[in-house]
Amino acid sequence: MFRHLAAAVMALTAVTTVTTAPAAATPGLVPAADREVVFTADGTTAYGTLHVPEHRAGQRLRAALLLPGSGPTDRDGNQPPASSPDTLAQLADALGGEAIATLRFDKYGTGRTGLGAYRDHPEELDYPAFVRQAQAAYASLRDQPETDPHELLVVGHSEGAMTGLVLGGTVRPRPAGLALLQPQAIRLLDLVALQLKAQIAEATRQGQFTPEQQRTVNAAVDAAVTSLRGHRPVDTTDLSPALAQLFEAFQGPNARFVESDDAVYPPDTAAALRPGTKVLLTCGTNDAQVPCATTNALTKALRHARAGGPGRVTLPAVDHLMHDPDHPHTLAPPVLDALHRLARR
Repeated sequence: MFRHLAAAVMALTAVTTVTTAPAAATPGLVPAADREVVFTADGTTAYGTLHVPEHRAGQRLRAALLLPGSGPTDRDGNQPPASSPDTLAQLADALGGEAIATLRFDKYGTGRTGLGAYRDHPEELDYPAFVRQAQAAYASLRDQPETDPHELLVVGHSEGAMTGLVLGGTVRPRPAGLALLQPQAIRLLDLVALQLKAQIAEATRQGQFTPEQQRTVNAAVDAAVTSLRGHRPVDTTDLSPALAQLFEAFQGPNARFVESDDAVYPPDTAAALRPGTKVLLTCGTNDAQVPCATTNALTKALRHARAGGPGRVTLPAVDHLMHDPDHPHTLAPPVLDALHRLARR
């Protein structure tokens, strides 16, 4: 996650748009199709794709809003040209197989949406703006003619899972269920520090640092986090150029986003969920960006909030992009099984 955070800086009427060519349908059923959906948030027009699976004419479908991870991640879950795992597009396909419609959209800084109203002052783009955009997308999904407003789901990956958790306690109607996939489950800067220290430990194991150097760098990372939270310049003296550049990127134009994202402690947001809300929380044993241990407090908070199952599901050998060694470019079978458990009535 942290390698994309520096790019992270970079609400509500549904509008009908163009429909794609339909697939062949079973007689008597409306064929599956995608169509472009447009909605507005804070004066910015956002663009998305609604996938409607095959269904009976007039049928109201369960539907899920898909939310991407951190950085400039578009409606398909990609950061072109460097990264194109199609995470959200693959989730849409998987949920379509469960007869669940999906809406995914280009968030601020990506795809057709771009920076919108923040084009001339990107330094004002903070995390709450992304939450409001997601709330607008949820309203758009709710108002589509094929969706059942009482059977809505929110499915978020990484940072998008944290956003989905926030939506779970704020939107109307409340979602019937949430999927928190490899979620950002602790404060942003705590997660960054954890990731960096894990990489420093591995470098020490490989002989690139001495144990004393490791302690010095770890202390510098902790000091940098403290400085950011105290609105003070970061001392980069004991940081490598790469780490210094990372923390420098968290200041300046990105400071408002980082500060507002870091202010959210996901376990606290769980208390606003409607009791009985179905929640799936996944963590992969090969996920170096969001280790399973980081989800412990959130898992406990969900129990206290009386959330329904499936609860936390550990995914063997699955990484942050929800792949495993045998499925490096598609959702791993344990991920599909976990989604099926959430979709099961």
